[in-house]
Amino acid sequence: MAVAATRVLRPAPALPSTPRLGRPRVVRRLRRFLEETPRLAAAVFHTLATTAALGRVLGLCRQQISVHQSGPNGAPPRLKSFLEKTLTCAKAPLPTIAAVGVEPPAPSRYRQALPAHGTPRMSQDQSRPNVLLIITDQQRGDCLGIDGHPVLQTPAMDWLGASGTFFRRGYSESPSCIPARRVLMSGRPPDEDGMVGFMSAPWDPPATLAGELRAAGYETRMVGKLHLHPKRHRFGFDVLELADSTRADDNEYLDWLHGEFPLDRWAMAHGATPNGWIGRPNHLPEEKTHTFWCVSRAIEYLEKRDPSCPFFLNVSFIDPHPPMTPPDWFFDRYAALDLPEPAMGDWMEPWDGPPRGIPAEKGPYGQRGPIDPGAMHNLRAAYYGLINHIDMQMSRLFQYMRDNGLLEETFIVFVSDHGEMLGDHQMYSKCRAFDASARVPFLARAPQRMGLPREVVCDQPVGLQDVMPTILEAVGAPIPESVSGRSLLPLMRGDDAGWRRYLHGEHAGMYRYIDGNHWLVDTRYKYIWMSQTGRELFFDLHEDPLEERDLSEQADLAPWREHLIEVLRDRPEGFTDGQRLIPGQPHEHMVPTKVPPGVTVARPKL
Repeated sequence: MAVAATRVLRPAPALPSTPRLGRPRVVRRLRRFLEETPRLAAAVFHTLATTAALGRVLGLCRQQISVHQSGPNGAPPRLKSFLEKTLTCAKAPLPTIAAVGVEPPAPSRYRQALPAHGTPRMSQDQSRPNVLLIITDQQRGDCLGIDGHPVLQTPAMDWLGASGTFFRRGYSESPSCIPARRVLMSGRPPDEDGMVGFMSAPWDPPATLAGELRAAGYETRMVGKLHLHPKRHRFGFDVLELADSTRADDNEYLDWLHGEFPLDRWAMAHGATPNGWIGRPNHLPEEKTHTFWCVSRAIEYLEKRDPSCPFFLNVSFIDPHPPMTPPDWFFDRYAALDLPEPAMGDWMEPWDGPPRGIPAEKGPYGQRGPIDPGAMHNLRAAYYGLINHIDMQMSRLFQYMRDNGLLEETFIVFVSDHGEMLGDHQMYSKCRAFDASARVPFLARAPQRMGLPREVVCDQPVGLQDVMPTILEAVGAPIPESVSGRSLLPLMRGDDAGWRRYLHGEHAGMYRYIDGNHWLVDTRYKYIWMSQTGRELFFDLHEDPLEERDLSEQADLAPWREHLIEVLRDRPEGFTDGQRLIPGQPHEHMVPTKVPPGVTVARPKL
């Protein structure tokens, strides 16, 4: 029986078991859909609850319930149950179709996706996990509560490690921003990508993490710092919300900040340098920082994303990279504490510069030199405050995901692109072979339904090249042949059989050309070979995690030299003749055979 057009409710005779609410065929299909796949139907109703069409259907449902409840015989049980279930499902707080864990019928299981490279491919079933990749910039590996830091508070990061896997020997194979991010996005070591130092150069890799996930049917979104070239190239992301710094143009964060503040370098009006050791509170309130903006944009994306497919969300903070300017609450928290003093190695170069007047930015001393205790205290307080601020914003993101049923449907990886010397051995910034520069936080957490154990601590050496194959295997996507990294899923299961014995890293001299380096690290020891001088250093990281005691004179370095010779055997620079390591060979920012056309590689002047 058709529903009358008037708003006046009147008794109606009992209806047949198949309701006819104005459009019988539509309603019959709705009923069949609800009865056969109740949870999936509930998610559909929830997703469409704001549309006018569903609103009219729900209104009719309410009207018919009222009509038949007021009639002499009441509603037929099947009709009443159907109508009440429809209303209940539409109101249920279900997040998305993907989150209900129901496999859709075969015709809708696949989704066309435009890949970053090659021909379009089809996605696999929507029960695959979402992926969240969180990247900080310049965070030391020891700057985690779970790593035993004496003062730093990182509860959100610690939770990731404690409820998943904490990779205690996680490294950036080329510890500065651009080469590290190439490694992260391509799954290849730095020499295969062609960049072993810091410079801007166009990049066209055979495959990227975002591109492979998009080809597999994922919606791919990036918020924050990408720091790859050419700028605005998407590298497989559907959408970039790009903000590589707080002082450049073509920057979504500064566009957002412009709504209230004058844009002309306002975000840098605190006066601290973007690559130096000055520490102070930020002049902006907490809710105007790049870190806050990143998480706000991430949450807004999650609210408006396509619910018909899984997502890959990359949230990339610029902190704790200088300028060292956390919001004032976070600076004050650590400025009031006794902070760890910088490590000083017995192998350090003698200092021949002035006692004061060390450049706060790059200068003739190559980011080296002592600063007075007050300045050092402020530097460290600011650095820890930046990390604490990031952690609190991560907690905000996790809470949103938890409240909306996404947290246990998402595979989460947390890393940094490189570390920060932070005054250790009278050095600052990055590009060094030492753990303060090369070791990074490295945490991974899988959804519970993947069955991986919790509270795993892994001492095997892993690198940023391992992130891409790990995520691709976790979601069931093929790993491209170009990828040289290895999936970490076996390590996350507690199986380290057959893992690599050593991880190799390197960086061309950045602040001084003579600081070019190669290094090998295993579960306990690190061997460093300075490519220009031939100097060797050797550390026991169990007994001496701050690398204060060089053991190169006591240790047998022959096996380490042999392995490094094997790693460098086919390199065009001539680091080895196959029998010995040869210092003084060119060690530029780009591998000579992989310099893009039109790009000039210049040695650092310092």
